Amino acid sequence: MTDATPETLTFPGLLARNRNAHGAKPAIVAADRSITHAELDHESRALAGRLAARGVGKGARVGVLMPNGIEWAVIAAAIARIGGVVVPLSTLLRPPELGAQLQVAGVTHLVLVRGFRGRSYVDDLEAVTPSLPALRETWLADALPEDAVDDALVRALEERVQPADDLVVLFTSGSRGAPKGTIHTHGGALHAVASGLPARCVGPDDRLYIPMPFFWTGGLASGLLTALVAGATLLTEATPEPEQTLALLERERATLFRGWPDQAAALAAHPNFAAANLSSLGPASLSSVLPKEQRAAPGARANLFGMTETFGPYCGARLDVDMPAGKHGSCGKPFAGVEVRVVDPESRAVLRPGEVGEICLRGRNVMRGICGRTRDATFDADGFYPSGDLGRLDADGYLWYHGRRDDMFKVKGATVYPSEVEAALRGIDGVRQAHVTNVPGAVDAVGALVVSTRTRDDLVAAARDRLSAFKVPTYWIVTDSVDDVPLTPTAKVDKLALQALLQREESLR
Repeated sequence: MTDATPETLTFPGLLARNRNAHGAKPAIVAADRSITHAELDHESRALAGRLAARGVGKGARVGVLMPNGIEWAVIAAAIARIGGVVVPLSTLLRPPELGAQLQVAGVTHLVLVRGFRGRSYVDDLEAVTPSLPALRETWLADALPEDAVDDALVRALEERVQPADDLVVLFTSGSRGAPKGTIHTHGGALHAVASGLPARCVGPDDRLYIPMPFFWTGGLASGLLTALVAGATLLTEATPEPEQTLALLERERATLFRGWPDQAAALAAHPNFAAANLSSLGPASLSSVLPKEQRAAPGARANLFGMTETFGPYCGARLDVDMPAGKHGSCGKPFAGVEVRVVDPESRAVLRPGEVGEICLRGRNVMRGICGRTRDATFDADGFYPSGDLGRLDADGYLWYHGRRDDMFKVKGATVYPSEVEAALRGIDGVRQAHVTNVPGAVDAVGALVVSTRTRDDLVAAARDRLSAFKVPTYWIVTDSVDDVPLTPTAKVDKLALQALLQREESLR
């Protein structure tokens, strides 16, 4: 399916379509089991009846705190098909963060695992429960309600679900801000996914692997819901590890590997990679996992661009072919369902093609709103959402990204876009990641954390060959481990923590 149709703009409609059109095909394959589209429909329907008997219905906000797996998908599908609102919660949250998100989203019911990766979520929840007056009932994922299923009730609840109803509250944050709960409707979210399928080259015959967790947009929108909307098969893991991931990709004949580029690079660096048979992977996969002769030149393929507020990518171009000459390095064109406007950050005047300003978004793929915020506080007078991203639209409608508005800074009176410096540093041989920010308290200074085996002096010399003098970092942290990159609970680089690290590192020199 390359575009959303009326019957697939609600979750119960989507499940019914897949049951009839793709019933025997695996919907999700995990390490220990798989589930077909028909089984997903059947199991989620049975659970939906039991949840409905315990008060889950249209508008109920149900938190899900558990790692990726078939059980996660069944629970979410059960909630959504009867009009409940799914609230995915990160398994990385600490108790204060967990309490804050449960409170902000107004979670009324919660499904969670006892623990994961040494964490006890039962203990975490107990510590924050007094601050959650809206929370009425909590269930462990392995002890869900066993009430008798009333099929007539389930059917009646499904028939009431409309495309305009809320489907999910998905948390996001910038690199400097507190997480915010974005609200997406059935119609908006499912159309957003469908509109990106042609660019992402996902069809019903694909077997998509994506290592991102379902509680983030990348895992939920670009992974789980992409497979369901396309009628494809999703390959997923609770705890991706290179050796077991390679075995899964080979055994299941994965056709697409998507995710963060550094995830693919880490897999390609594993000793078992060379011996693995990944010949089933198609050209729209991340370059690192493809044979060298099939890899695109840097920047030749679109940098899919999106955000949680647009339920994943809203801009791109086909990932299996190069973009036209002169468009390399761009994000491609906006998808159907999103209107892009670039405005002056101060005057808010609409800018001409080629001028850099703040990207503003409007359309059916854009979120309905943000928890706790009025519409006036979220959208401008014309209904556009100010994204905080900087970019430009060229005369042909291609979008070029220039970083975050709150990350842009001045050096000797000239503007520095961290994304530009990061791109230059990542182009140096041996650099896996590069993260750039200004350093408060320093005069006209650029700071960078680089993941590389090269020395600081090597990197400085290479940077001077690629960047104007005022853009070359003055403050450096060079590490060979991605674990040294500070991240927020939503997996974005924590710029405030990065600034503190750069200040501390430089003070010790």
